[in-house]
Amino acid sequence: MTFVQALAAGLKQGKHLCVGIDPHRFLLQEWGLNDTAQGACDFGLRVVEAAAGAAVAVKPQIAFFERFGSAGYRALEQVFAAAREAGLPIIADVKRGDIGSTFAAYAEAWLLPGSPLEADAMTAVAYQGFGSLNGGLELVREHGKGLFVLAATSNPEARTLQQARRADNLTVASSIVREAQQFNAADELALTAGVGAVGVVLGATLQLADFEIDTALSRGEHPILPILAPGFGAQGAKLERAKDIFGSLAEGLISNESRGVLAGDPDRLAERVRVRAAEVGEALS
Repeated sequence: MTFVQALAAGLKQGKHLCVGIDPHRFLLQEWGLNDTAQGACDFGLRVVEAAAGAAVAVKPQIAFFERFGSAGYRALEQVFAAAREAGLPIIADVKRGDIGSTFAAYAEAWLLPGSPLEADAMTAVAYQGFGSLNGGLELVREHGKGLFVLAATSNPEARTLQQARRADNLTVASSIVREAQQFNAADELALTAGVGAVGVVLGATLQLADFEIDTALSRGEHPILPILAPGFGAQGAKLERAKDIFGSLAEGLISNESRGVLAGDPDRLAERVRVRAAEVGEALS
């Protein structure tokens, strides 16, 4: 099953929770694990086990594995294998972005079938222009992978850039949303599944109107635009306001949560994930 097909099936079942796999040092300590690559691996395997069947995807934050060097990447490969065996789509949170040829190599590392680090989707940055992502978009088309492009993020220092206007008078953030929609509208697999392969990252703590992102867009015949949305839970965005925040875009909402479900007794992790998955699904039903 491709990423688009798995995502479409999950959303149809009312699954909108993506569980982050973020082995922060303080979380490893809280769980009684060593702050090592093996500790990060054990942490990730527990999260996968807890998320299986309840979440629409898991999103390993690569930085928390990368800090352990090659051992961290070996740990990550084990977590990926466990997620794949559990039938959980993997969104690799790598936020890669570069000129075309270099980004194509990043995409091969994270999206090419058979790569040791093969995920189902990856996060990307289009600072060099949406066209710089073409090498990854080719893999999306050829292999049914997914790409989530940062559009409007919650960190305050990003606003000046993301609200800046291009020559065509679009804000940078709204142009990313538009180009993702245009890609999906021309992608056969996305059209068949009804869900796009290219999504965007939009912070749930933002007023999207400030970025001139239209949350009342009529989709028409276009596929659902996947929205990877951090900010609910620990960062303060209210889940009950999800439809108000995202409007018609909420149908493709994937609520990314990590600390809100990861913090606490690890023996009750599966319970926390199930409860939160149900809350997210109800809020978006």
